[in-house]
Amino acid sequence: MELNSSVAAVVTGGASGLGEATARRLAAKGVKVAIFDMNEQKGEAVAGEIGGVFCKCNVTSEEEVDAAFAKARAAHGQERILVNCAGTGNAIKTAGRDKQTGETKHFPLDAFNWIIQINLVGTFRCIAKSAKGMLDLEPVDGERGAIVNTASVAAEDGQMGQAAYSASKGGVVGMTLPIARDLAGDGIRVNTILPGIFNTPLMNAAPPQVKEALAASVPFPKRLGNAEDYASLALEMITNGYFNGEDVRLDGAIRMAPR
Repeated sequence: MELNSSVAAVVTGGASGLGEATARRLAAKGVKVAIFDMNEQKGEAVAGEIGGVFCKCNVTSEEEVDAAFAKARAAHGQERILVNCAGTGNAIKTAGRDKQTGETKHFPLDAFNWIIQINLVGTFRCIAKSAKGMLDLEPVDGERGAIVNTASVAAEDGQMGQAAYSASKGGVVGMTLPIARDLAGDGIRVNTILPGIFNTPLMNAAPPQVKEALAASVPFPKRLGNAEDYASLALEMITNGYFNGEDVRLDGAIRMAPR
């Protein structure tokens, strides 16, 4: 797919981190970018800087997702690109004993479901609604659209406390090929990136010594991933017409330890 001003894109979670870097890279190529995010202040600021449009959106809400796509398409037309970066995580052991009270407890099911609803169901919701719109586009060189999803290396080697997070990201990996097969006949490609330890806004809150230790654990290069690394691969997945149905680790060859 050629990136230019005739192409529209939607980036979920585009107000910060991996999504913001990707939105900026797409806009630099002339693409008209709509940012879906819950952070209105940051989202409006980024959209203003890249000449895009901000759509406040919680991906767990059918109504908000529908309204966001409607706003984005009213401003830019039907998107040919969807990049799913909206997501979150938590860390709770499946079952354990409270160190202070000695009371046994298990992972609260509402907390487990919350992660699944955001990371997995929210991603699928945006894919399905975007792909439906792409079906009405005229193919360009046989192609109607390209979708990039965000999983995590936790999909394959999740750590202690990551049962919900790993399940949600494993679900994104697991549905990538079936969705690519579903949409192949209509010229829509689907791929997924599995980032390793990245220097995202969430990671920025960690003490310097923690970040240094994490960086040292990466085989090579011995640093945390940065958002530009992700954006570079996302654009390759979008522009390379033979890239389809793939799940690609982006992690400096790290394999996560149990804790």
